[in-house]
Amino acid sequence: MVSLNDKLLKQARQYLVGGVNSPVRSFNYIGLEPILIEKGKGSKIYDYDGKEYIDYVLSWGPLILGHSHPKVINELKRAMALGLSFGMTNKHEIDLAKEIKKAISFIDKIRFVNSGTEAVMTAVRLSRAYTKRDKILKFENAYHGHTDYLLAKAGSGLATLNIPSSLGVPKDFTNHTIVAPFGNRDAFENIFRKYGNRIGAVLVEPVGGNFGVVLPDINFLKFLRKFTKKYNSLLIFDEIITGFRFGYGSAAQQFGIEPDLICLGKIIGGGLPIGAVGGKDNVMNLLAPKDNVYQAGTFSGNPVVMQAGITTLKILEKEKDRYRKLFELTEFLSKNIQNAAKLASVALRINYFGSMFSIKFTNKKYFGMAYKYLLENGVFIAPSEFEANFISFSHTKRDIEKTIKLFRESLNKIGDL
Repeated sequence: MVSLNDKLLKQARQYLVGGVNSPVRSFNYIGLEPILIEKGKGSKIYDYDGKEYIDYVLSWGPLILGHSHPKVINELKRAMALGLSFGMTNKHEIDLAKEIKKAISFIDKIRFVNSGTEAVMTAVRLSRAYTKRDKILKFENAYHGHTDYLLAKAGSGLATLNIPSSLGVPKDFTNHTIVAPFGNRDAFENIFRKYGNRIGAVLVEPVGGNFGVVLPDINFLKFLRKFTKKYNSLLIFDEIITGFRFGYGSAAQQFGIEPDLICLGKIIGGGLPIGAVGGKDNVMNLLAPKDNVYQAGTFSGNPVVMQAGITTLKILEKEKDRYRKLFELTEFLSKNIQNAAKLASVALRINYFGSMFSIKFTNKKYFGMAYKYLLENGVFIAPSEFEANFISFSHTKRDIEKTIKLFRESLNKIGDL
């Protein structure tokens, strides 16, 4: 008997390119058939055949409260009853901006957009206008969205699919993009000695989430802040993933760094599409209609999205003491997987920070084998070693213990080969 999941997958491949609307969802990296998800509740998702999975993907990071949080759902219903979209400024935009500014005090003004890609694109455009310089420096394996000029040596789906850069991007588009190795001060200084007066901004993720979890180098981040000030370049923190992930606010604050611009997304939308750029007045006021840096979007500041974000941030503020529990669960899970791998004589590396973790096997084949076992037994992790996994406020100790048990079983099977 053909399952409903299989029927839908066949239809998806008939009407959608590759059966997906984002490449990593295809499960190409592990060579398995992808699952299709009908619904989610708390820490669980359910496919169209009714099978339950403990979810560590969480829509690739936004769902820090878990799926279908009742307060978020109720507030969304109330907002939708007033209208889905106006294309004009609404109170929800003001209220979400207030919540973000309250949490991240170095922000003067905010511009809401519809995705992380748009947020970074806007920040780069602002930095070029402010400094009157064209070049942008990013770091190897960092993914900042699918803007043409930032796809050079990027992570995320490009790394998963082993694509060095995308077809369809003219070489001229990346001529002003400089790529440096993260954490290498000598290489960074050499680049600035050569191009310093032409570099408008340095773009960095404070904690990498698109080449697996890349642990923060706080001293290097502080070095970037000092060096960019010296050369009058702007420092842009891409906190699409990390904003509100490690506490009520930004990673920048936790690390004691004040970037010139910050890009936010994912969590601030409460599970709906969003992006935002924030910074000081002297930079942000270059945006139209105050000045001539153009940016626009039909759905920017959508009232329903804004309400999801407002409700989520209010819950996070009220329950901010619970972040510590997330970190403890992440550490407990990660260390137990490491120990299980050691006992099974299976070589893997697990990176974790806060409530993020990633797993990379020395032998890629073993990742696929472990993944298949986990999936068959109701645990859903990112279908690529180059993507981050997340733990939400809705995950329980029981979820974590079941996941550890299944990892241990899968690693023992691999170790017996």
